[in-house]
This record gives sequence, C-alpha cells and structure tokens, in this order.
Amino acid sequence: MELRVLQYFLAVAREKNISAAAASLHLSQPTLSTQLRQMEEELGKQLLIRGAKGSRRVQLTDEGLIVRRRAEEILSLVQKMESEVALSDEAVEGEVYIGAGETDSIRLLARAARRLEGRGHQIRYHIASGNAGFVLEQLDKGLIDLGLVYTQVDPQKYESIQLPLGDRMGVLMRRDDPLARKEAICPQDLWKRRLILSHQQGTEEQISGWLRRNVTRLQVVATYNLVFNASLLVDEGFGIAVCLDKLIHTEGSNLCFRPLEPPFELTARLVWKIYQVFSKATEKFVEEMRAELGAQP
Repeated sequence: MELRVLQYFLAVAREKNISAAAASLHLSQPTLSTQLRQMEEELGKQLLIRGAKGSRRVQLTDEGLIVRRRAEEILSLVQKMESEVALSDEAVEGEVYIGAGETDSIRLLARAARRLEGRGHQIRYHIASGNAGFVLEQLDKGLIDLGLVYTQVDPQKYESIQLPLGDRMGVLMRRDDPLARKEAICPQDLWKRRLILSHQQGTEEQISGWLRRNVTRLQVVATYNLVFNASLLVDEGFGIAVCLDKLIHTEGSNLCFRPLEPPFELTARLVWKIYQVFSKATEKFVEEMRAELGAQP
C-alpha cells in the first residue's frame, strides 16, 4: 500500500466528505473514489460507510477507525524519518521527541537543552505529557525518542538513566480543610477522607503500602493521570488529591500542599528502547543528560 493512499484516506476521514477531500488533495472525485475502493479491496474490509446516492458524506467503520489510527502513526514516523535523514549531515540540528509524566524533574531536561542551545546547537523539543502507560506505548511505537517515567522498566527492553532527585508526595487540599493546619500528613489522616489518586502504573500499590490500607478499603472518589484536572476537583471541594509536590502552584490560590509523613518519594527515570538508533540531535541530548547526571553508558 502506498503512502499517498494513506494520505488520501486520512483526508477523507478528516473532511467526512469525498468531494471536499478530493478538492483538498487536488484530485478529481472519481479518482479519489477509485483509490478508496482499491484500498478496501486490498485490505478485504469496508472502511467507509457512504451516504445515500448523490451524497458524498461518509462515516468510518470500526475497521476504518483502526486504519485511520495506524495511518496517522505511519505517516508521523515517515515524517520524523525524513526530517532526521535530511539533517543527518548537519553538526547538531533537528528534533527530539520526549514523552513525560508530570514532574518537577523536567527542569533537568530543560537545563540540558539550554546548555546545548548555548553551545550553538539548534534543536527543537516536542513534549507529550501522559502517564507511564502512555509514555511507554509511544516509545514502543517509535513516536517518541525518550520517555520520563516513575515506573520500573524492563532492562531487556529499555535503557535508562535514573534522575538523582526524588519527587516528594503529599496531599493537595483546600486551605480551609482541617488538614491544612497540619505541617505533614500521616496515613491515619487519610483513611476516612475522600481521596483522588493517580492511576499511574504502580503508584496505587505504593500509595496503598504507605497508607497501610488496601485501596479497596479507602474512599477513592476519583483517579487522574494529569494532576491539573485533579486540582480543579480539589478546588471544587470534591476531595483531596495525593500527588507530587511542585506541580500545582498554590501561592495566591485556594489550595495548599502538605507533604506525607513518613516521607514518600518517587524517582523518575529517563528511558529509551534498547538498541535505539538516535538522530544526531537526540544522541547529543542524551549525552548532555548523562553529563548532567554523571551517568555511565
């Protein structure tokens, strides 16, 4: 199957109209319709539900939705490859794609990027935010070069660098909450509270261990993968959120953060696929991170 046919299909999926898609592609409508039918014949599945006679309005079938998702990934990878190859003979110039959970440790990546920029390297960084499951999935598909995660990773599948500083866990709550009068939060303080917990892979078990209570015995009213949305639930009085420090700026707001006691910290790792062939830009960035962290290859 040719890449241009995938581009044709995505144009139809975007426009939901064959005539409009043909116009955007500078093709005749019969030519585009023929290409789409040949694509369906090649795959042996109907991808589009066409409208009544005379209508060019279309909908995607379940198989069409799968093809759209995969076609987007394929074309994204091709574009990334073309960009890297085009710049392969440059000194250090290009794109670095990073997936990351929410963490103050992203500052370490920013400092490495600034140092590279200060030495004249022209690198653009693309950050995709999500939990560990999202980051590792994007890494496995080749849609990002590097991931920043809190979970342990399979050393047979990934290489990694452990970041030196742990991120402190605590509770985000309203300032008028009775717990806000405490300097630190102990496990018993949370046993009967309405909790908003991260559904980051592995985090639930760690929190359960710290609380000395199985999560099923707690009043978990919501889970989150990005803490900003959790902070809005907290602000509206829906519950209190167990989260990392320094992710929500509480100064001047209705919210405050209190650390857990005994202390509970998570450590992030910069990871990439083993035997990964990096672009020059990504290779230079990883080298800079190794230098920053004193890590060995």
